Amino acid sequence: MYRKLMRTTISGLHKDQRGMTGLETAIILIAFVTVAAVFSYAVLSAGLFSAERGKETVYAGLAEAKSNLEISGSVVALADNVSNSITQIKFTLRNAIAGTPIDLTPCDGTAAAENKCVISLLTATDYFNNVKWTKEAIGRADDDNLLESGEQFEITMDLNDLGDGKVLTENLTCNDEFNFQVKPSLGSTITIQRTLPAGLAPIMDLH
Repeated sequence: MYRKLMRTTISGLHKDQRGMTGLETAIILIAFVTVAAVFSYAVLSAGLFSAERGKETVYAGLAEAKSNLEISGSVVALADNVSNSITQIKFTLRNAIAGTPIDLTPCDGTAAAENKCVISLLTATDYFNNVKWTKEAIGRADDDNLLESGEQFEITMDLNDLGDGKVLTENLTCNDEFNFQVKPSLGSTITIQRTLPAGLAPIMDLH
């Protein structure tokens, strides 16, 4: 009786037991490989996306730097001997490093002005943003308003005509200090500060 019971118990322990087959192992391995491949693809895609955005940032920075303006030569002031004050300021602009063309459509001083490059004037008593200015191509240039590589534009600000509602409280005269900012649509702002000499001449080179 006891032996019969033991045989029945041992037989029950081995009944319907199945081992892991090679096919099941292969399926599990394939599943692991598939999951790893998907994860690797996701990581690789994220890395490529980050690298692409980084490249775009670098290129954007280079484009911004290439569109910088610079002063070519001196800042010239014209004075009126009668009023003993400055009437005009002239300077020449060019691309700093042969960058992309910059729109230098002049500002006519009205609210409907279409200029993209803004010039601001600051004196001891006044600050005017987007003052009126004109431009004239110097040397070889085409007929458009784009400052391109190899071109130079002379900018003129008439202090007696700065635009609608913009009138200097006090005229610029001997020993006065002023500065102006040239703000192109692309690139960094140029800030130029000058001090007038103790005696005014009709035409002055402000170093």
